Amino acid sequence: MSSGQGLLEAAFHKHEFVSFIASYGFARRGGLCECTVIFGDEKIASPLLHQSDVVMLLDSDQFAGLEPRVRSGGIIIAEKAGFEAERQRDDYSLHIIPALDIAMSMGSALGKNLILLGSYVAITKAVTTEVIEEELRHRYEKNEKVMQRNIEAFKRGLELAKSTG
Repeated sequence: MSSGQGLLEAAFHKHEFVSFIASYGFARRGGLCECTVIFGDEKIASPLLHQSDVVMLLDSDQFAGLEPRVRSGGIIIAEKAGFEAERQRDDYSLHIIPALDIAMSMGSALGKNLILLGSYVAITKAVTTEVIEEELRHRYEKNEKVMQRNIEAFKRGLELAKSTG
């Protein structure tokens, strides 16, 4: 959710129309959740989508259920850890990112979402890196250590995206 919210805030800087909708699983904190971020320069008819240009999976176990939700010609960005699913389609671009491994090497699994967000920004160029970094600085300005760790995770995602595809 925090990556989706960061993308939402960044999109406000570039686009006239922005929408965010969140859905939380009922099982427990840290359980399955999903968010949809839509932005552009045309009015958004509905925040609900049947298919999306980009699907980002922080949990690769969800791949089979969410693969149908990417449009033909779209992009799926997926966490590499535990990724065992077979593609049912080949009409989209798949980027498998070892975000959890990189986050753990940085000292905390919590950076995984920002690594994937960095990959998203590098692959799609939907928003600028500067706007995301500015949002991270603003969001974590009261904790310099957390802010620097999050910016570094985001930058690692930018780098990782160059080697996938």
